[in-house]
Amino acid sequence: MKKIIFLLIGAGLMFTACNLSEEPIAQLGKEAIFSSESGLATYSWSFYNAIPSGSDQHAIEQTLVDYLGGTSINAFLRKGAYNSENSSGWSWTTLRNVNWFIQNCENATVDQAVKNNYLGLARFFRAYFYYGMVRRFGDVPWIDHALDVDETEALMAPRDSREVVMENVWKDLEFAEQNITRTKDNTCSLVTKWVAYAFASRVALFEGTYRKYHNLNLTTSAQTWLERSATAAKYVMDNSGYKLHTGNAKTAYRDLFVNTEPKTDEIMMAIISSNELSVLHNANWIWTSATYGTAANFIRPFICTFLQADGTPYTDRDGWETETFFEECQNRDARLAQIIRTPGYTREGKKALPEYKAYARLGYQPIKLCVDETYGDEKSLNTNALSLFRYGEILLNYAEAKAELGTLSDADWAATIGALRARAGITGGLTAKPTKVDQWFQSTYYPGVTDPSILEVRRERAIELCLEGFRFDDLRRWNAGNLLTMSYTGIYVPVIDEPLDMDNDGVPDVIFYTSDESRKAAQAMPGGKDCQVRLVSADPTSPNVQIHPAPGGGYYLAWDTQEDNVRVFGNKQYLYPIPAIVMVKNPNITQNPGWENNASNDGN
Repeated sequence: MKKIIFLLIGAGLMFTACNLSEEPIAQLGKEAIFSSESGLATYSWSFYNAIPSGSDQHAIEQTLVDYLGGTSINAFLRKGAYNSENSSGWSWTTLRNVNWFIQNCENATVDQAVKNNYLGLARFFRAYFYYGMVRRFGDVPWIDHALDVDETEALMAPRDSREVVMENVWKDLEFAEQNITRTKDNTCSLVTKWVAYAFASRVALFEGTYRKYHNLNLTTSAQTWLERSATAAKYVMDNSGYKLHTGNAKTAYRDLFVNTEPKTDEIMMAIISSNELSVLHNANWIWTSATYGTAANFIRPFICTFLQADGTPYTDRDGWETETFFEECQNRDARLAQIIRTPGYTREGKKALPEYKAYARLGYQPIKLCVDETYGDEKSLNTNALSLFRYGEILLNYAEAKAELGTLSDADWAATIGALRARAGITGGLTAKPTKVDQWFQSTYYPGVTDPSILEVRRERAIELCLEGFRFDDLRRWNAGNLLTMSYTGIYVPVIDEPLDMDNDGVPDVIFYTSDESRKAAQAMPGGKDCQVRLVSADPTSPNVQIHPAPGGGYYLAWDTQEDNVRVFGNKQYLYPIPAIVMVKNPNITQNPGWENNASNDGN
């Protein structure tokens, strides 16, 4: 593993491609690269620079999701803060590096199978690049070779249609599936044949549901894309040898995310770190520091989506609206206690409730990607591997594609959603697909969806894949971007200005106070001296943590935004604006609808 990391870093220094008119500079030279398998392999390390770093992966999930509330709002959602002048992402350097390799590899003097293997790897990364561009911008130019400066027509071409680009992406992925020869990588750092199939299922699911829910009437139908997703996922399920990582229901899920050595029974590819090579990331720092990052907390509606241990909805429970933090954490999906700090969680042998005084403004503090040791809480020192492709996603992709096609069977359900829930200690509803809609879940999240199977797959996907970088794309493909403006509501607090026992151990833990006088009075109460303290306000415009009245008495913590920071999401925000400078350089590139004339994100 460590050798792989070193090679990936070294490759990033060996090859450069500054713009579309420059040929990559290789220390080995073109002849050495394309005359041997070792030359092809060495150059191919440069493709991996497209993979995000561990710290970049955390940044994806902090602000562009509906299930977290933090101290800052992504400019893309903040009213009037985003337009074509500050848009970014229209970069083609990565593509040119891959295309240069592809066009030269065609003439490589190696065996055809060897050549096809590296061409398959290159085409995987070309598909990876274009998938990202289409998700961000929609229509983009399709470029299949390294452009030269005299190719004026190509350099000044308009955008190609989504249909053209995505069909070429699919062709690249089919070639990758059929020609990448590596089938197992114990380091989990390399693209394999199974990663190619996994990525194909992801891409096809995105494209199929995007076309369906955005009513895109393109040549290749949403149904065709969904069938492609199901087929690719099923091939992995039947042939790859991967499976869910199981064991103790209380630990098996989180084991996937807190170990330096990936759990290779389930994880197919991951972002690998190494303390010895100083390749580190900032998970603990991000999810424990009140000042580094956004101090993101989960919101109560998302926590309410976690089922009870018997497989029934939590919101079917009598009095669920006013259950204390301790009460709501009992008899739930075991993943809840592996995703947030719940009563009983410890760090280095000490009780570790949410840090209400500093980080846990809403009371639901993430732990999924953190290690329990405290050494990385104030610095980028994490080495735990971060999953990029894993078998759990394959099961979700298959279940969703089949549900969207209307062909999900009870056997399909048991092999996918049932298996994921069984790992989480859930005992009911594992063998047959649901026949009844959860009314609370439907009305809160997807009021336009009436199929109970689709609703439950979406519930499961949000929980199983949370913090792994999927949610923003999921909301956009489902045409559910409005959820990004959900209120930041937190835990139920029965009383304020009094010490509260949050874990039911008989010892008070926190005081939510409204003034210095009430804090002092509460601290003078039995057990109040050693409590965490957090200032709260009933003023809805307060910059402090707020308290909103709960039905029947008590309060919910809240972290709602000020007027100048209001979150918006309108139809045009399903795509990003083309950066203004792009259209200055190439007048044939047109702006995405709604972003013309430097329009800002205004919620329309």
